[in-house]
Amino acid sequence: MSRQNGEPISDAYQAWLRYVRLKPELAKEYSSWCGAAIVVASEGAPLLATARKELAAGIESMLGFAPQESEQSQGNENSGQEGFLLIGTLGEKELQNVASESERSALGSEGYLLRTVEEPGRRFIAIAGNTDRGALYGAFHFLRLMQTGQPIRGLNVVERPAGSLRMINHWDNMDGSVERGYAGRSIFYLDGVFREDWGRIRDYARLMAAIGLNAVSINNVNVHETETRLIAPELLPTVAKAAGVFREYGVRLYLSINFASPMELGELGTADPLDPQVRRWWAERAADVYRHIPDFGGFVVKADSEFRPGPFTYGRDHADGANMLADALRPHGGIVVWRCFVYDCLQDWRDRTIDRARAAYDHFRPLDGKFADNVVLQIKNGPVDFQVREPASPLFGGMQATNQLLELQITQEYTGQQKHLCYLVPQWKEVIDFDTCAIGEGSTVAKAATGELFGRPVGGFAGVANIGDESNWTGNPLAQANYYGYGRLAWRPELTAEQITDEWVKLTFGDDPGVVETISRMLLESWSIYENYTSPLGIGWMVNPGHHYGPNVDGYEYSLWGTYHYADSRGLGVDRTVRTGTGYAGQYHGAPAAIYESVESCPDELLLFFHHLPYSHVLKSGKTIIQHIYDSHFEGVEQAEGLIVSWRGLEGKIDGERYESVLSRLKLQAKHAAEWRDVINTYFYRKSGVPDAHNRTIY
Repeated sequence: MSRQNGEPISDAYQAWLRYVRLKPELAKEYSSWCGAAIVVASEGAPLLATARKELAAGIESMLGFAPQESEQSQGNENSGQEGFLLIGTLGEKELQNVASESERSALGSEGYLLRTVEEPGRRFIAIAGNTDRGALYGAFHFLRLMQTGQPIRGLNVVERPAGSLRMINHWDNMDGSVERGYAGRSIFYLDGVFREDWGRIRDYARLMAAIGLNAVSINNVNVHETETRLIAPELLPTVAKAAGVFREYGVRLYLSINFASPMELGELGTADPLDPQVRRWWAERAADVYRHIPDFGGFVVKADSEFRPGPFTYGRDHADGANMLADALRPHGGIVVWRCFVYDCLQDWRDRTIDRARAAYDHFRPLDGKFADNVVLQIKNGPVDFQVREPASPLFGGMQATNQLLELQITQEYTGQQKHLCYLVPQWKEVIDFDTCAIGEGSTVAKAATGELFGRPVGGFAGVANIGDESNWTGNPLAQANYYGYGRLAWRPELTAEQITDEWVKLTFGDDPGVVETISRMLLESWSIYENYTSPLGIGWMVNPGHHYGPNVDGYEYSLWGTYHYADSRGLGVDRTVRTGTGYAGQYHGAPAAIYESVESCPDELLLFFHHLPYSHVLKSGKTIIQHIYDSHFEGVEQAEGLIVSWRGLEGKIDGERYESVLSRLKLQAKHAAEWRDVINTYFYRKSGVPDAHNRTIY
């Protein structure tokens, strides 16, 4: 990675690409395979040069010597004794026998294999894909094996990504601010212009490629006046420079666009997607973008949502709007990423028939099959808005003839804003593994999102970034785990939370067993801890309006945003059943719909999301709802304080910079957890009049 002021960069900045010196016994084993040569078997593939550079730098850092580089595997005087790495594309002569035709076909355009080959006269490890992009991902996988101390003799790894699009959405504004950003200012912009800190952007692209991410949008989906001009001639040359840096690591650049750009840029008096002038305008703009950036990925669009312009203004629907942009991008191979976060944000809180949770499905399900093949719908993991607990969106499984992406929020808007430790991989796994039952058992959200379930050509994941210009990228060093975990899940959704956590801790903090066990446990328990001291049983939204940090039980209760808990003296919760409520539960297919419809079968953790119930209702745990609220909030504070104790046990085992940074945040978390406990418990004690069974202090 880059050096700042000539000084070596910190462990925190290097994140999961630290490449620390390995222990002697491991170094000896690896040296017998990595020391003799790195052979590039293909010419004219730029990402192979990147892969070779990464392998050389990583090996030198971990083993203490630079590997000898060569472009020929034959004639190596030690070839019968010393192994070497052979990296390239499988179509090249020297790699033709490494994989079978069926394996090559299964790898697709981004997959790779790592395979140990021992033949008479030579022994090597092949790192190869059908393309140079696949080979680059394979190189990072090989380095990850070395970093985590895995055996490399007898390798037989064959991997391909689950989805074609593995994207990061940045909500960065050109004034340097980051909407829902908790790690400093933008790494791209400052004071209305590009920072042009290309070294840092290159380091960021490396972090992305190392976990298999292949797409990035670099501006906020709420596109303001200055950002609207990113597709205009005066800014495209600098956008192209950014695209060039990301291209070095196989990452395609996207831009969020303003649907009203033809009007905002002063060139037309309408943005009607069916107007021939508007269609020509977008076709010309797209062509100009591709003249500057030949491999431009496409447009990300937030339309008709939270006051953003869109096709509704002209009596058109989302398919009309998306398909117009798709037509402009199609000649160049671009795609439209159209967000499904569309709902009535001017809702009358008195009207209980309107349900924000229903909105995305109600808007988009009738349009299934009407979107162009180069449109992909970006669907949030839940039906509301990144709450600590939501069910999986029913659009997964509901949209069977449309490309889709699963949108996850890496930045912790509602989960502690990177001040609190809240590791989101376990939450995401619940969504990814959720069975929609759309075409029978096993119809998981992961299969729907990646396109596998319904045979769609485009699919995958989009994550809202938690990156800023802090020296450690994410503000809280432990928040890096959310970014890393997102990338690994986007590549292989079947990975377990435990596997990903173990990987990240070893890459980031080393392989000391005590360190690995402690940090892994802290991470894996943190989501449930956060849930315990915040919103109970699937309610959500008990936060301060606007910035969304800290407890405010009625902060949104009488607002326009459709985010209600309906607590009164008798009970709380939202009736979303078909029988007596808003009917949201009926948006799911058979089994999930039946489970959520019934109080008896609905999981406790989502009970109040689907049902309005009395405080005296007995949960499956045997506790009443009101006692669960009291107990979970007291327990959550104790658990938050326990995180401090666990972390203090690592003093001296990790670098001081990260130790102190995390410790200060854990102390703040425990203090804030107590505030949550007292506000929530007091509110519901005063509402219900039911005392705590254990006579603890409630105000």
